[in-house]
Amino acid sequence: MLQPYVPLLVLTLFVVANAIIMIGLSLVLSTYRRTAVKDQPYESGMPVLEDSRGRFSVKFYLVAMLFIVFDIEVVFMVPWAVAFRQLPAESGHLLAAMGFFLAVLTVGFVYAWKRRALEWA
Repeated sequence: MLQPYVPLLVLTLFVVANAIIMIGLSLVLSTYRRTAVKDQPYESGMPVLEDSRGRFSVKFYLVAMLFIVFDIEVVFMVPWAVAFRQLPAESGHLLAAMGFFLAVLTVGFVYAWKRRALEWA
């Protein structure tokens, strides 16, 4: 009854044993020496100027969200356009769905434009 699962069990045991052996060997054979420089946070070779939990400008988050919105638009539109060309002409509901999608994104774009979110100054 459980015979079909034996290869899966053997593979799982092999993977777990391999992981344990590799981690153990790396701990035993490594020549890692802790120093004060190595214990400092990595900051691209630059000395730490301020706390890393400082505040970011809201502009940063707004630009990031706009990028995600318009990136998703492209990600959905290109495959849709390729597939739409291959579908029969009676697929009007697909055209309506993409029209609704573009209308929502256009409203978001106009809102961002009116709020001057696309200006860097």
